[in-house]
Amino acid sequence: MEPTDLSARIFQHAVGALELYTMYLGERLGYYRALADGPLTSAELAARTGTAERYAREWLEHHAAAGLVEVVEPGRYLLPEGHVPVLADPSSLMFATSMSIELVRASRRLGDVVDAFRTGGAPTPMSWEPEGRWPSNKPVFMNLLGQEWLPSIPDVHKRLSTSARVADIACGLGWSSIAMALAYPEITVHGLDFDAQAIESAARSAEESGVADRVRFSAADAAGLDGHYDLVTIIEALHDMSHPVAVLSAARKSLADGGFVLVIDERTDPEPTTPASQREQYLYGWSVISCLPDAMDAPDSAATGTVMRPETVRRYAAEAGFATVELLPIGADKWSFYLLSD
Repeated sequence: MEPTDLSARIFQHAVGALELYTMYLGERLGYYRALADGPLTSAELAARTGTAERYAREWLEHHAAAGLVEVVEPGRYLLPEGHVPVLADPSSLMFATSMSIELVRASRRLGDVVDAFRTGGAPTPMSWEPEGRWPSNKPVFMNLLGQEWLPSIPDVHKRLSTSARVADIACGLGWSSIAMALAYPEITVHGLDFDAQAIESAARSAEESGVADRVRFSAADAAGLDGHYDLVTIIEALHDMSHPVAVLSAARKSLADGGFVLVIDERTDPEPTTPASQREQYLYGWSVISCLPDAMDAPDSAATGTVMRPETVRRYAAEAGFATVELLPIGADKWSFYLLSD
């Protein structure tokens, strides 16, 4: 790449980074939700959101310059209808402002990551405050997990159509557990996660979703599995684990006869390429600043990183004692699906 091209590329990335920071402000301050109801002036937007008019005006002018809002008449701005699901509707599969929240959160501890690179250790765990833990995968789980993905796996779907037991390892805020219970009314689900605060939120969400009688949560790791499960799920979490083989081994030991472990993780390119696809560049970026550093917090960490290719999953599964690893042909651009069994 020529120096002038590289310089232009860096400038364009800076424009994009600043745009994401302004999106963070828009989401945090409620600007997008207010604009989704119709055109507003800066004074009206400020009044509706309890913010200062001068700041609201500058934000609107930036968003108009960036093509994110439209100027319907001088001083009055509209969030286009096609932008609403991306910027203002957290239930939409296209909702993207959560990405700005994750990037701002990750940037707060970059100094600690610098130190971790020098020592080979791990940075201070990422704080969820002040935003709180964001349910970024909730739309995916509620719209796809129980509605499309699991029904497309015949053996699993059949098993879940009866009174099956499911363990959901690293369940986070619990929406994967809740989505499975809603889709399959005869199953019970045990969600486990290290984060006690996330588990408290998950329990509240299960109550509000009407499935608390069939979904329970524990602040524990995979060693807390207590019985024989027809299905164990590990969703977007295996690559983050310091000891993935130990977790898979615990999952395998907890399976009932004929049970399955379903691993859903980031879809990667089949082979490393340079330059890689934009999707893989994105995954490597997260691996450098977040996923790998977090996994380095334990002795003898597997240090997988975000880019976990199929051969790595197969190796971990074999070391855990699984006889079969099937890479499922489910059409999902961002996800790979592995079905593990004896």
